[in-house]
Amino acid sequence: MDEELTPKEVYDLRKEGERKVGDNLKKKKQTTRFVKWFFVLVLLGGSVWGLTKLSTNPSDGQGAILADTVSASDWVKGNKDSKTLLVEYSDLQCPACRAYYPMVKKLIEEQGKDFQFAYRHFPLGQHKNAKKAAYAMEAAGRQGKLWEMHDMIFDGQDTWAPVGDAENIFAKYAESLSLNKEKFNQDSNSQKAKDKVENDYNSGVRSRVNSTPTFFLNGKKIQPRSYDEFVNLVKEEIAKNQ
Repeated sequence: MDEELTPKEVYDLRKEGERKVGDNLKKKKQTTRFVKWFFVLVLLGGSVWGLTKLSTNPSDGQGAILADTVSASDWVKGNKDSKTLLVEYSDLQCPACRAYYPMVKKLIEEQGKDFQFAYRHFPLGQHKNAKKAAYAMEAAGRQGKLWEMHDMIFDGQDTWAPVGDAENIFAKYAESLSLNKEKFNQDSNSQKAKDKVENDYNSGVRSRVNSTPTFFLNGKKIQPRSYDEFVNLVKEEIAKNQ
């Protein structure tokens, strides 16, 4: 006949069993946590590698060719009959675009009779008000004041860029330009405005645009670092086409 266990022995066995179960659960949780973090690190590592690859690729965007020539849907200034065409892909909330804006404006004022300029939207995802600004510009364009709105938006970038109600600021711009308020609001929220901005953006993607502003002079990407360089590049192209 088996010997009967004492109450203390029963208690000790029960505690030992509970300890082993606890240890097993702890090990299971640690294993699960390790696996989870392993996959997180793998994914993060892949993402970092991808970003590094993009940012360090010296040929990324270099030698890009304009994919879509100017059409009736483009907003243009200057000499529409000129064989010299300058296209800009721009983000209205981009500080670099704001820095280039006076150079482009001066270039058109001084040389516009000899070349054609086309503006295309390329709103970047990190700029929360860039699309709203583009829609406002499109809406103003439907009332004949696109370039005036373009200038006001760039001039006031520091005011509207960080706020959550940028549409109200654009509406005030429209009012100062004597635009029909109701029509402006409708056009700003219209599918036509959204489609135009989206089509411009997709055109930029096809042209390998990877930053703003990006300029194409007669189809070839240029990167002028100063106004003088900008002028010389355009003048050289104008001379080739005369």
